[in-house]
Amino acid sequence: MSVNVNRNVSDQFYRYKMPRLIAKVEGKGNGIKTVIVNMVDVAKALNRPPTYPTKYFGCELGAQTQFDAKNDRYIVNGSHEANKLQDMLDGFIHKFVLCSECDNPETDLHVNPKKQTIGSACKACGNRGMLDTRHKLCTFILKNPPESDSSCVKEKKEKEKKNRKKDKENGSGSGEAGNHNDIDAPDAVDGEEDDDDWAEETTEEAQRRRMEEISDHAKNLTLSEDLEKTLEERVNIFYNFVKFCHNDKKAQKYLLGGFECLVKLHQSQLLPRVPIILKDFYDADLLEEDVILTWAEKVSKKYVSKELAKEIHAKAAPFVKWLKEAEEESEGSEAEEEEEEDDENVEVVYSSSARELKVETVQPEKAEEDDDLDIDAI
Repeated sequence: MSVNVNRNVSDQFYRYKMPRLIAKVEGKGNGIKTVIVNMVDVAKALNRPPTYPTKYFGCELGAQTQFDAKNDRYIVNGSHEANKLQDMLDGFIHKFVLCSECDNPETDLHVNPKKQTIGSACKACGNRGMLDTRHKLCTFILKNPPESDSSCVKEKKEKEKKNRKKDKENGSGSGEAGNHNDIDAPDAVDGEEDDDDWAEETTEEAQRRRMEEISDHAKNLTLSEDLEKTLEERVNIFYNFVKFCHNDKKAQKYLLGGFECLVKLHQSQLLPRVPIILKDFYDADLLEEDVILTWAEKVSKKYVSKELAKEIHAKAAPFVKWLKEAEEESEGSEAEEEEEEDDENVEVVYSSSARELKVETVQPEKAEEDDDLDIDAI
């Protein structure tokens, strides 16, 4: 039997489900322990390593825990009822799974042991934030990031094996992840942080796989009522969605990548309008000038094919040229204004006895005060 991941939601059409937790008490006396039989399935539904909720139970109950990933056995010392653990699991979900903005469980944890921080990124609404690391479980997470968890490593290997099998069936060579030496990766826009995800396989099959892996839950999404709204209302919704780009050059870089993907989906309609759309982004302060100019310097095949990327850049060329010329004119006018200001304070003095012209700087004269008038003298 399955239950809602967020059990506070009573909507019968709520699509995020997880198996109801099953607990089995084993042993007697001091050796009594509770085995969570389906912890692997529960953790998979939450997109978290099974060690995390198990350790959370141990922290909350003050009990020791044991992990046997090879045999899928996750144990909490002592005798504990399944209903009690299920209620306790709700606390773990609210603290370490649900998005703080939209309450959806489509989140990933990003652990930085060096900085001792745990970040959360939501795939549903795009929200990013930091978790409160005061809970005891955070110490365990920092020492055991999701990537290093043995169950996650096992699942990752199985996924890679499955992908290699697909590549082989589709005749794409040996099924390796691709030759990273051939990747045309653009420079980081802000010049400070370069993303590791530039180095990805760019074949059609690899792109299809990445789209499938974005979210298992996305397959169950349905069209919302937003399509019934007016054009102006839909534009406002879009603007509210992308306003996170303000003063964030990295976000603006991703917006340009998303724009390229959108052009790919509606190529015939959007390709001719590329310069107009970029101009609108620029006027709305969603894209800064230096971000656009950096993007225009190099064609990347990260989001779309090399050929389409070249077409997009070619269509954007008139706008980019206008942007560069506007920048040069702005710099030129500023220089002229400075020269004019200097000329106002310069006077050429002619002297019959002088052999050369002299240029003297004249200080503005103060207006002389009018002499006091004698009324009786008028």
